[in-house]
Amino acid sequence: MADSTIWWVLAGAAIAVELLSGTFYLLMLSLGLVAAAIAAHLGATAALQLVVAAVVGGGFVLVWRRYKQKTPSAAPAGANRDVNMDVGETVQVDAWRPDGTSSVKYRGANWSVSLVAGAAAVSGLHSIVEVVGSRLVVKKL
Repeated sequence: MADSTIWWVLAGAAIAVELLSGTFYLLMLSLGLVAAAIAAHLGATAALQLVVAAVVGGGFVLVWRRYKQKTPSAAPAGANRDVNMDVGETVQVDAWRPDGTSSVKYRGANWSVSLVAGAAAVSGLHSIVEVVGSRLVVKKL
């Protein structure tokens, strides 16, 4: 069996395992395997093919990791306006209980409300920052 065929089979296997596991890093490593297959087609020695696979696959992994570290992560679903339509809406809080909670009428139902950490319990108009179960986390406008 030709060296290039072995590399192509390994690349296909890495992609198949990635589809089953969901780890994006295996796709980066499979790019290294593809590069080694191309190197084999171009007549590179077995040692050079291994070096190409390691350098290209490892390089893509490092580039992807650096990209993921620099990209800010998305807000959790309860605090993400794209996921939860209540985030950013306003509610009127008339009075706060001593434990820092309240109850408000919002969208035709009674909701439990709590303040974001460190905020003062002041009545008035509040913005919804996050929804945790059936509780709205709010901050003063």
